[in-house]
Amino acid sequence: MKKIYKILITFFLLTINCDALSSDESFEVWLKSFKKHALNNGISERTFDLSMTKVKFNPKVIEYDRFQPEFYEDTKTYIGKRSSDKKVKNAIKIYKSNKSLIDEVEKEFSVEKELLLALMGIETNFGKFLGKMDILSSLATLSFDKRRREFFTSELITILQLIDAGIIDYKILYGSWAGAFGNFQFMPSTIKNYAIDYDNNTVIELKKSNDSFASAANYLKQIGWKINQPCYKKVELSNKIPKKFLNTSARNIKNKISIKKIKKIFS
Repeated sequence: MKKIYKILITFFLLTINCDALSSDESFEVWLKSFKKHALNNGISERTFDLSMTKVKFNPKVIEYDRFQPEFYEDTKTYIGKRSSDKKVKNAIKIYKSNKSLIDEVEKEFSVEKELLLALMGIETNFGKFLGKMDILSSLATLSFDKRRREFFTSELITILQLIDAGIIDYKILYGSWAGAFGNFQFMPSTIKNYAIDYDNNTVIELKKSNDSFASAANYLKQIGWKINQPCYKKVELSNKIPKKFLNTSARNIKNKISIKKIKKIFS
């Protein structure tokens, strides 16, 4: 029996190694093809070579992509982990140490300071968890992967364009597994469309207070946030609605039905 176990374990390890080798080889082929795509999209060869030389396929990124908490935790658990009295106290500390800046940003962009601080607390625990993963490798891995290839290829092209334009320094691009960066976790397209060099030092620094708070406020304002308006509405459900239509998690939603149809059937 022990011999059988050893054979099975050996076979399993060989399979993993072969798969990894196959992925690495395929990734190298993809990277050469992507370089042509990048150059055709206006990226200089110098920028590409400097930025992408050390890029590697990262299997951990694929693992994180397939196991996001938004899709396996129920709503109560998800919110409970991300909101607490301790976070409120930390938010107050951050506000007190950046009061003049945050008040100025709130006034200029008409976005409440409470909202900005709440977002920063949720995204990075007020800058404590910015992520340590190589963003270029993460984006390249997800671009190579087939699940959301088109989206992440676009994001990778965008970040390379920002590097090429001197807006972002490729040497500091460390963040989340999905390629998000800074105190408010901006994706490359969000950086391109909404990030601001608020302190006018010619570089957008989203890990620093000035640029990150102003950029987050600008993003919210541009997508339509209205100051002093509710961010959610309480919905009262009729007792006529069967429990099978109530889902507590975004993962494996069953019995999907639109609100419009619910109104028609159960009103």
